[in-house]
Amino acid sequence: MNVFKNQSSLEFNFDEKLDPTVISPYGFREYDARWLFPDDVNQQGLEIFGFSLGTYISNRVKPGASVVIGHDYRSYSEEVKYHVAKGLLTAGCKIIDIGLALSPMVYFAQHHLDTDALAMITASHNDNGWTGIKCGIEKSLTFGPDEVNEIKKIALATKDFKAKHNGTYEFKHDLRQDYLDYLTQGYKIKNKLKIVAACGNGTAGAFAPDLLRAIGCEVVELHCRLDHSFPNYNPNPEDMVMLEDMTAAVKNHHADAAFGFDGDGDRLGVVDNLGEEIFSDKIGLMLARNVAADYPNSTFVIDVKSTGLYFHDEYLKAQNCKIEMWKTGHSHMKRRVRELNSICGFEKSGHFFINEPLGLGFDDGLKSAILMAKLLDDNIDTKLSEMKSKLPLTFQSPTMAPYCADDEKYQLVEGVAKSIEDKAKNNEKIVGLAIKNVLTVNGVRFELENGSWGLVRASSNKPSLVVVIESFQSMDEVKAIFKYINEILDATGKVGEYDQTL
Repeated sequence: MNVFKNQSSLEFNFDEKLDPTVISPYGFREYDARWLFPDDVNQQGLEIFGFSLGTYISNRVKPGASVVIGHDYRSYSEEVKYHVAKGLLTAGCKIIDIGLALSPMVYFAQHHLDTDALAMITASHNDNGWTGIKCGIEKSLTFGPDEVNEIKKIALATKDFKAKHNGTYEFKHDLRQDYLDYLTQGYKIKNKLKIVAACGNGTAGAFAPDLLRAIGCEVVELHCRLDHSFPNYNPNPEDMVMLEDMTAAVKNHHADAAFGFDGDGDRLGVVDNLGEEIFSDKIGLMLARNVAADYPNSTFVIDVKSTGLYFHDEYLKAQNCKIEMWKTGHSHMKRRVRELNSICGFEKSGHFFINEPLGLGFDDGLKSAILMAKLLDDNIDTKLSEMKSKLPLTFQSPTMAPYCADDEKYQLVEGVAKSIEDKAKNNEKIVGLAIKNVLTVNGVRFELENGSWGLVRASSNKPSLVVVIESFQSMDEVKAIFKYINEILDATGKVGEYDQTL
């Protein structure tokens, strides 16, 4: 089925009667908006959001600013786009609609079409029922907390809203091929590679298999047919259910690797030729080494969830590369990559930010997959499992997300950070080890004297915390650090069940 063939422009009705406004203030998050639809935001609320976004863009750029807009394949995403677009039109914006898209395709489109701003309708890897809007003005960047808070103020102050056709609307066909051409830039692999493309029936299924074939890979498609019901599992390459499916596919097809993509295509997960998951921070380390071979003296940005191995890597040191740790979150990371003119940034979640001369600076799971294919192609005599085995051994937890209410999570994390900072000042030990360093740039990451560490931070897009642990010693130490963290969290009485645990 060609999901692009019958796409057409929206026809707006500005006289329709909508239910009274529902727009939860908690949907305005650190760097985008996420709501359960229609419970936490309804059609009228979406129009007010679009109007508020358009007003903010007009105030920051110019009246009548152009906005490129796209949507993912969820059953209600086009409906959400319709109402956000009505709000943008009310604010007098010039809308250029590119239809079904990945988030990075919309980021690319802002460059390609030279628009003033962008809005992508997606809930990314969130479960069905969630919707969201990623938006920005500066090319390759998305809004951060300050911008989102300004839009929130406009939205919550908007009363007696009436949608009006004050702007212009255009549907742009055939941007998909321009995006795929940008991704490949004429690159072809030199050797035979068999790759499992795992898409979880999400939007990436309309792009990833064709992209990998275009660079010369033999592709095994795994749930690449678009199905907004997500009949197999939610497309999230950090989720163990999806990773286990990728493992089985690699083994069954004797593939060189499996590449997994999330719902809006801005993240990459990898399973090696033996069917073993490689956490994305270690994939990032492998990619950093391969990039550094061609571009020595580079700077790489990593997020606070990432392995400490980056700071100890002898190859990166020999190439005179610099490593900076920064806040988790695609908006924060993109901005830091630009500020430092970093060639790449890597998040443990699988957001990889590929900057010039390799990319345009934004997070793109498909561009990351090409870098991954190049890594395999450049090292064709070494299997991915062997590359992984050559990394120093560390023991890592999965990224765990215990429930914590949106209106409590940030204050709770501040309390945890203060408790650990006090322990460090008083030379108290954690699991029998002294605290070497406490980093509070994003939540609290405490490093012990043997290099092992634990992290607690507030999730940027869900009512939950994020807990990650890495030990340089053993899985038993990971469990001991987790026990310590969990006891602190449990004592607050404000933390619920984990999505996954040790």
